[in-house]
Amino acid sequence: MSAEYKFQNHLQTEEEVKTQSKVKLTDLLTRINEEKKIERNRNLALSVAAVSAVTVFGIILTL
Repeated sequence: MSAEYKFQNHLQTEEEVKTQSKVKLTDLLTRINEEKKIERNRNLALSVAAVSAVTVFGIILTL
């Protein structure tokens, strides 16, 4: 009787693992879109910093 209980309990845990391991495509797509937005903002900030540094360096050289 205890072996049967352990077997049934083992089957339930496998089913739980299968349901928990499913990945929703919409979740992945939203995560990718969010990462793209973050990457775009970082690139924009880096570009602005680079242009600002070049501008300041140019102004210093002209003085």
